[in-house]
Amino acid sequence: MATSSIRLDKELVDRASIMAEALNRTTPKQIEHWAKIGEIMEDNPDLPYEFVKQAIIAKAEKEAGKLEAYEFG
Repeated sequence: MATSSIRLDKELVDRASIMAEALNRTTPKQIEHWAKIGEIMEDNPDLPYEFVKQAIIAKAEKEAGKLEAYEFG
């Protein structure tokens, strides 16, 4: 993954740092997380935040091999 330096508002970085600490992420990973949510929400304006959040969690569980087959009936 390529990286680049960008300038961000100090207040945004400070808020991201607090959230990152609470959620056991680095500050850059917290900002990436917010950007991912923002991108999904802009692409899908009719979806509620909770649905988007659960979709991100489900994708991570799938990638970790933690999903179980659902049995109908």
